[in-house]
Amino acid sequence: MSARFPRPATPLGPRARIAVVVAAVLLLAGGSVGYVLHAEHRSQGQRVDADASFTLGGPALYFRDTVTGRVAHQPLTGTPGARTTGGPACDRFYAAGDTALCLRAEPGVLPKTYAIVLDRRLREMRRITVPGVPNRARVSASGRMLSWTVFATGDSYATTAFSTRTAVLDLRSGYLIKSMEEIPLTIEGVRHHAPDVNYWGVTFARDDNRFYATVSTKGRTYLVEGNMRDWSAKALRQNAECPSLSPDNTRIAFKKKVSDNPAAPWRLYVLDLRTMRETPLAETRSVDDQAAWLDDGTVAYALPGAAGRASDIWTVPADGTGAPRVAVAGGSSPVAVG
Repeated sequence: MSARFPRPATPLGPRARIAVVVAAVLLLAGGSVGYVLHAEHRSQGQRVDADASFTLGGPALYFRDTVTGRVAHQPLTGTPGARTTGGPACDRFYAAGDTALCLRAEPGVLPKTYAIVLDRRLREMRRITVPGVPNRARVSASGRMLSWTVFATGDSYATTAFSTRTAVLDLRSGYLIKSMEEIPLTIEGVRHHAPDVNYWGVTFARDDNRFYATVSTKGRTYLVEGNMRDWSAKALRQNAECPSLSPDNTRIAFKKKVSDNPAAPWRLYVLDLRTMRETPLAETRSVDDQAAWLDDGTVAYALPGAAGRASDIWTVPADGTGAPRVAVAGGSSPVAVG
């Protein structure tokens, strides 16, 4: 950032020169913070170019490393722990197409979140500041549609004292929907109006138009199917949270409430969208996460980690067979890239 000042017609005295210098400092001060932030992200982008970009030799599992708080990756198949670190700092992460979404918390008296749009080399393209605590992040398969959820108040879906705010960003048009709460909602064939409506956990179909999400209202949760072009949503069934649409767009992984115990209320299921038949997965522990499909047959998710780790990433077959296995020790926000 630079500033130009008119050249005086006559030489300035000492006091005048001081005044000019002070004016320049005041003028530039407003841009100094922005310049420092830009410089920080530029240097960070140079670091991640070599380490954590999408330009790899084969498919990779990307995730948030819980030790460093930065995005890391490892081969999608191979030895767990053979990871490459050095990506941007994120609290939630997801990627698809040529786009990645990083949610970064900024603590304070009034917590806020940066929703940071990244390109294929994990360089920042756009940043949006929203009030609240990072919670869920998703990108459509094409990389065009992005969605994020933050907790406005509270910190757990296991309680009733929480409020969420979910946004949708269309990168092609640049249009940002700051909150989905005003979308016309139909439940059991009737238009639903209530002040307590909360949305979270959006997942997009391949057409960048259809989406699924969770809505809660009047003490119940619903799986809803939405339409971006028509700007409408309808409830499909009750008790299905944090949906994740399979790559073939035929099934949804979700967490279902199976207990009133706040320490272990949920279990992972997969729903067939054609038959609406649900299948419990082999993971019997309570999973408070929006699961991610690594392929059409495998679901990944985070659970509290062993040996003091914040979380580990586990995988399980999507057909209810097999057994859970650890894919990443010390990780969260899993996503398959490449």
